Amino acid sequence: MLTGELVTLAPVRHADLPAFYEAQVDLGSRGAYFPLTVVSEPVLAARFAATGFWERDEGTLLIRVRADDDRDTRVIGHIEFFIPVDYWDAYELSYRLYDPAEAGRGYVTEAVQLLVDHLFGTKKKHRIQLVIVPENGASRRIAEKCGFTYEGVARGAFFNAGTNHDVAVYSLLRTDARPWRTSERP
Repeated sequence: MLTGELVTLAPVRHADLPAFYEAQVDLGSRGAYFPLTVVSEPVLAARFAATGFWERDEGTLLIRVRADDDRDTRVIGHIEFFIPVDYWDAYELSYRLYDPAEAGRGYVTEAVQLLVDHLFGTKKKHRIQLVIVPENGASRRIAEKCGFTYEGVARGAFFNAGTNHDVAVYSLLRTDARPWRTSERP
């Protein structure tokens, strides 16, 4: 587990599968910017059985926050990493909150920071990127708060809701400063 001040990132466990699946198939909670593709429950269960959603170069962690009783945690979303293009020395991050009411509290920003530090501390990849629909102001702010550099637009690269969309590409290199760290060393 990766623990910050606001969130804990934890692997998906077998007991989490029913709720995780329900969140995946709830298209209404995805908002305008998260892909609408889903997999069947048997396929999701088979993937979990084979890998636990954690492999050398891709993985999914649940974003957990303290519950109201402060004794337990509740799942509010997930964050994942994967290789975007097999010949790049990079990972791409993707994240999703399951309830829009949780937005704006810094949860995803901290989740990105925790996963970036973990990946740069344990993996050899030199680059981490975010691919964001330009109209997604919240994700653009997360990228900026986390020190990602805006690189430009990939035109028509993202297909969702029946049409192609442009995407903004942001990157953070291993050698870049990370604003949330107290020292200057990356």
